[in-house]
Amino acid sequence: MSAVPAPAMGMPTPWRQALPGLVILIIAIIALFRDTAVGMVAIWERSDTFAHAFLVPPISLWLIWRCRHELARLLPAPQPLVLIAMLACAVLWLLGDLVAVNALTQFALVSMLVLAVPLMLGLQVSRAILFPLGFLFFCVPVGEFLLPTLMEATADFTIAALQMSGIPVYREGLRFVIPSGAWSVVEACSGVRYLIASLMVGTLFAYLNYRSMKRRWIFAGISILVPVVANWLRAYMIVMIGHLSDNKLATGVDHIVYGWVFFGIVIMLMFIVGARWAEPDVPLPDAPVLRADPQAMRKARWALPIAAATLAVLLLPAGVLKMMDHGLTTAAPALVLPEKLEGSWAAAPEVNTVWQPIFEGPTQVATRRYVRDGRQVWVYVAYYRSQTYDRKLVNSQNILIGSNDLFWNNVRSSSRSVDIAGAGAVKLGTAELLATANVRPGQPARLTIWQTYWVHDTFTASDSWAKVEAALERLQGRGDDGASLLIHTEGGREEGADALLESFTKINLQPLAVALRSARARR
Repeated sequence: MSAVPAPAMGMPTPWRQALPGLVILIIAIIALFRDTAVGMVAIWERSDTFAHAFLVPPISLWLIWRCRHELARLLPAPQPLVLIAMLACAVLWLLGDLVAVNALTQFALVSMLVLAVPLMLGLQVSRAILFPLGFLFFCVPVGEFLLPTLMEATADFTIAALQMSGIPVYREGLRFVIPSGAWSVVEACSGVRYLIASLMVGTLFAYLNYRSMKRRWIFAGISILVPVVANWLRAYMIVMIGHLSDNKLATGVDHIVYGWVFFGIVIMLMFIVGARWAEPDVPLPDAPVLRADPQAMRKARWALPIAAATLAVLLLPAGVLKMMDHGLTTAAPALVLPEKLEGSWAAAPEVNTVWQPIFEGPTQVATRRYVRDGRQVWVYVAYYRSQTYDRKLVNSQNILIGSNDLFWNNVRSSSRSVDIAGAGAVKLGTAELLATANVRPGQPARLTIWQTYWVHDTFTASDSWAKVEAALERLQGRGDDGASLLIHTEGGREEGADALLESFTKINLQPLAVALRSARARR
């Protein structure tokens, strides 16, 4: 017997009062934070890693539809206390916007949409559709921060497996050479796409096939482990196919096809094995006849006022941002690096540089080559003002070299502290680039690079701390100016490059900071 209420009954009055409020609130939230929503969808469109997110909302709606029998047994009861959580999400969105972190603003937006359900329909209804609501968080395009770790792990496993197969390997960072040719681990080889896709479908499979929370959590954990190991095996097999076929197979687009076919087979096997422990659905008793409940009706009458109060709360972030940015100019800064620096370092005519970092949309770029006693040091500054999500100081797209760079390979990354007069110990990121076989005329064999952020007169190598400093500056109405400072020279550790950069940085980081402060003051 069907558990759906008879059509003659119609929709109970509490539902007729609460549902319109929920729909209005959801539409209003999307409208208020439309830039965040549009930005999230744009990432789905341009990134194959997150293209699956287009399926998440319809799947979530379908899962809610599957729960209609259980929902028919419940009456909505708006919960005004959820407004506190809504306010927390609004604050989280504001913080994310201050530091231009997409993941934070998008997570906050999805959280608001999810919280709208218990706010307008109550906790009982929300518990009945808890998984469909939680599934919506797969809309948030997050996970690319795992790229470096997964790429390194893939390279480690592939090289170890090749050596165990008796194939000699010479490794330089994420690139390696075997007798039949050279290979490199790039973003597409990291397996992050497999991992995210597997976690989403694995979680959905566990929800649909298991009733036990223990089994669901175990299968979700397996859906994380399996794609990581499968990607390692895939990378190893691709290299072996190329090696054994004398690089006639698996060296072009076909190796991506092989990878997805292999991944599809692995996931299918994971589901086949997981289905052996599937648990049947527990049948629900017939839905009771929902009679008028005075208490539920009283609570439902508050639906629209609660929705209005929620909108007032969610308008606060926009107001705060407008007040903070009032009176600030968006004019480009006038950054000029000094002609002379301490220690007899003097600016020299620019020459065609053999290396340039990759920065997305800086407001201004300033470079200078300084020379002393036959040695030379380059200073590169990427200055940012009026940052947006597409062009910001701390960005995973701001890199020293691309993963498929033909001329340089990052063979050593680290950090170190340098005592700076008047600033104390300053931490800098370090990297050593090694020239590849595609050597250009005049290209040195190695480059040593030191890097730091400048925000609020503070130098830091930490991405997180740079974002915190920028948020504090903007909260105080002083704008979001910041810069990435790179100092590099030719040669590696063995040629004394580190010692040269340390002596240069110790005495010249503060004079460079003076130039940055001057640029910030000229608004």
